[in-house]
Amino acid sequence: MAYSNVSSANIETLGMRVSRLITPLITRYKRHRLYRATFDGLNALTQRELADLGLHRSELHHVALESAAKADI
Repeated sequence: MAYSNVSSANIETLGMRVSRLITPLITRYKRHRLYRATFDGLNALTQRELADLGLHRSELHHVALESAAKADI
């Protein structure tokens, strides 16, 4: 009679741990950079240009935040 014992240990390497910890930080940083770029770009527009877009200056934070949140990063 032959016996077979197959076991696979779920081993997480140091590189995998570091990647698991760093990946959310990188994503957060990219979203922040996108938020800043969007906000700064909109903030550089004049009141008239913002009005043409249907925006008020008080909405810029919300628009930039929403843009960064919906981005596929």
